[in-house]
Amino acid sequence: PIKLQIYSLDVSAELLRTQGFVNGRWVSAASTFPVLDPATGKELVKVSDFGPREARDAVIAAHKAFDSWKCQTAKERSILLRKWFDLVTQHKEDLAKLITAECGKPMRESLGEIAYSASFLEWFSEEARRVYGDIVAPTAKDRKILLLKQPVGVASIITPWNFPSAMITRKVGAALAVGCTVVVKPAEDTPLSALALAELATQAGIPAGVFNVVPCSREKASAVGEVLCTDPLVAKISFTGSTATGKILLKHAAETVKRVSMELGGHAPFIIFDSADVDKAVAGVMASKFRNSGQTCVCSNRFLVQQGIHDLFLEKLGRAMDTELRLGHGSDPTTTQGPLINTRAAEKVEHQIADAVAQGAVVLKGGKRLEGSFMQPTLLSNVTTDMLCMHEETFGPLVPVIK
Repeated sequence: PIKLQIYSLDVSAELLRTQGFVNGRWVSAASTFPVLDPATGKELVKVSDFGPREARDAVIAAHKAFDSWKCQTAKERSILLRKWFDLVTQHKEDLAKLITAECGKPMRESLGEIAYSASFLEWFSEEARRVYGDIVAPTAKDRKILLLKQPVGVASIITPWNFPSAMITRKVGAALAVGCTVVVKPAEDTPLSALALAELATQAGIPAGVFNVVPCSREKASAVGEVLCTDPLVAKISFTGSTATGKILLKHAAETVKRVSMELGGHAPFIIFDSADVDKAVAGVMASKFRNSGQTCVCSNRFLVQQGIHDLFLEKLGRAMDTELRLGHGSDPTTTQGPLINTRAAEKVEHQIADAVAQGAVVLKGGKRLEGSFMQPTLLSNVTTDMLCMHEETFGPLVPVIK
């Protein structure tokens, strides 16, 4: 069993927010939903559960704020984003604690995410001043073609739970830099990081209505998502998440022909040839597969190893997994592998392993689900292309190797 002490959420009160954030004000909803520690299953806090009406209010607030925000100079917006970057950096420990609490990732990775998260604000604060137009050679003598870049309007930002801070700043930093306003819908598992960012945005002086956050439960997510994708006041949608949800949002967006950016599911291969340096290949697999317990959009999913190097690779990878990986609560400094985000996520990995074993795969390491949503890092050999893990994204610590 994993030793799990209960860690209290020791974060400054100003950053631990449980209400939604609309038009520069903290707003309660009629009901709340619990945010759980994925390592223990215990409730951390209850957060306001916004519905379609509050989502619409946030869109209206963002639309009103757009009139003045788009008229600010690039330099003014740049300065505010820079202040926001400075505040995120200043509060990095507390922000990292929030990520570890709600998402489960080890503290070292959470601190890494906050640095990554802040870097987007820094980058776009500098890019804000460099939104240049163009003059194009015309087809006729009496014409001039001038290209001007203008903000499109309100952007709906719908983000996943695996990078609850960085997925927001990457989208919002770009939107705010060019003069758009935003409504953020964080994932139901991880709203606390988004709300803490709203507090720091306010402290940085970002005006009311420019940055809004609408937290909601799993039950209300599709209704809130529908408002954010169909409301005629919304001009742009940015979504990172599953392909299935992406298809629904694209359908919603089509009705009012909104601009969309979609970053959807992946199925990345990791390919190792006989000519490879095995130690480097193993180090690459460890970094690429086990970050955030296998829960990133760019985690390798299928491992294709040429037969001349296959057995040696398995042996060395197995040894590295034994020595380098340690399961535990993310707040424990020795932990490298936190829990999966929830029990549904663990069940999915468990199902992929069972399917592979039923079709003849061999479990060389791990293979078991532990308490709650903890999954043992698992190494499978004798894998074939018919198995489920070869066809659907895993999002967990599973390494299926095909010779």
